[in-house]
Amino acid sequence: MKHRILLILVLLPFVIYAQSVKELQQQRKQALQQLENTGKMLKETKRNESATVNKLNILNKDISQRKKLISTINAEIRGLDTEMKQLQKRLDSLERELQSARDDYANLVCSTHYEGMQQSTLRFLLSSENFNQLVRRLYYMQQFAQYRKEQVRNIEQLTSDISEQKQLLDENRRQKVDARQTQQRERDKLSRDEKKQKQILSNLKSKEKQLLAQQKKQQKKADELNRQIEKKIADAQKASSTKKLTHEQQLLAGGFEKNKGRLPWPANNGFVSGQFGLQPDPVLKGVTRNNKGIYIQTTAGTAARAVYEGEVTSCFSDGQTNAVIIKHGNYYTVYANLTKLQVKVGTKVKAKQDIGTIYSDPENDNKTELLFQIWKEKQLLNPSLWLSK
Repeated sequence: MKHRILLILVLLPFVIYAQSVKELQQQRKQALQQLENTGKMLKETKRNESATVNKLNILNKDISQRKKLISTINAEIRGLDTEMKQLQKRLDSLERELQSARDDYANLVCSTHYEGMQQSTLRFLLSSENFNQLVRRLYYMQQFAQYRKEQVRNIEQLTSDISEQKQLLDENRRQKVDARQTQQRERDKLSRDEKKQKQILSNLKSKEKQLLAQQKKQQKKADELNRQIEKKIADAQKASSTKKLTHEQQLLAGGFEKNKGRLPWPANNGFVSGQFGLQPDPVLKGVTRNNKGIYIQTTAGTAARAVYEGEVTSCFSDGQTNAVIIKHGNYYTVYANLTKLQVKVGTKVKAKQDIGTIYSDPENDNKTELLFQIWKEKQLLNPSLWLSK
């Protein structure tokens, strides 16, 4: 019993590390999926060797994700090492227990054989002085036989446990080899990506005047879109200023607010290519861009989706693409740079419902990017604080 308790105590850290390794392996899987997505985005850029800011941004994200992946694999390998140590301890303990059980059983067999030579079981029973002694001797013989069977079963169980532990140990060794091979492949890819990054950055810096003109053009377009969005939000607020929120709208607003930090992403894959607020240009020194929301870059054909249930209050065009505004009580979410809308004004949507396809810009290296905003009445909020991590 004491030995079994000791084994449980030995196994506790193993169970904890096993859970940790599984979590790290899941993180590795997710990181590889994200790298696959950025790989697709790079392929979707114009098929030439010209350096573009879009290529640089995707490559920067690719490098960041790959470094994170390598770090995750390092932690996974450390976890596997700890697991193997715990498994080896468990195996050693079981083998010692098995040897002890075999020794005990061998001594028992020898003792039984010796006594059998002195007198038979039948003679032992018949030599009882009275009936009570006969019953006691019979009970003793039954218990003795049961004890021998338990010893055999214990040896068989220990043998099975040892075999299982060896299999687990072999599997961990295989996983460690696989992790190390993946780690080396990712390090090689990281090295190649960093060389490309330096080359693209060098080429872009030689085109500063062209990039500055392009940046001003993009900022002007973004400012015009933001003015339109702000006006649409103000119009919606003006229309509802004389009305109180209905019970349903109050519930929507309350539910939206309670889900801060847990709202689903407005696209099912991609990465944040532009953070909220004043952000530095990736190439031009001293040049900033004031983002009124977050930009999510994704693969071509990806749909934008509602982050929470609500009602569409506005659908409008900036001349090239479309934007949709959804009301959630006194909160509003904005989805801009869309094509092929699947909703219209008055449509009631559910969380994760597709509302349109994110536009791929052929004039900007086939960049597929969604502008996402959150408003509380007339107050613009940082969407990154509201979306799930």
